[in-house]
Amino acid sequence: MAQTATLHHFAIQLADMDRGIYESFELRVARQPSETAEFMLTRVLAYCLEYQDGIVLTEGIAAVDEPAVMVKDLTGRVTAWIEVGAPDPERLHRGAKLAGRAAVYTHRDPGQLLAQYAGQRIHRAADIPVYSFERNLIGGIAGKLERRNSLSVTVTERQLYLDLGGENHTLAITEQRAG
Repeated sequence: MAQTATLHHFAIQLADMDRGIYESFELRVARQPSETAEFMLTRVLAYCLEYQDGIVLTEGIAAVDEPAVMVKDLTGRVTAWIEVGAPDPERLHRGAKLAGRAAVYTHRDPGQLLAQYAGQRIHRAADIPVYSFERNLIGGIAGKLERRNSLSVTVTERQLYLDLGGENHTLAITEQRAG
């Protein structure tokens, strides 16, 4: 019998001072059986850091032809293709061509990911930011996630301050380029 996704609920207070965005919203995230807690947390953080009108959280790993997060305009056209984890170069190439903008958020070793992209055909690779979070910190925070979570996310000067259930965490957001 196939396992089903586990539903996680996030009540999020977002204060992105770098972009002047202050919002409160709720996310229901279906965590697939093959999806790690670290991947799911990185997907939620990518959603928060990319938050804007038209943003959509997809099915994550289960979304074969879609990124983990995307932004659509009022006509339904994809304007931002946001991958999470370690997407293969072909997938990133396709997303960068389809959308006006692409980005990658990873909880993995960015050096290995960038080495995987080196010499590969990726549309406008030099324009694709690869944002990374320290793996140990993401792992520690992900280990504290429950089915219902209250999350406060504050961003200032590319530092991420998280309050998860009354416990504070600080994460640096490191940016490199795919090409």
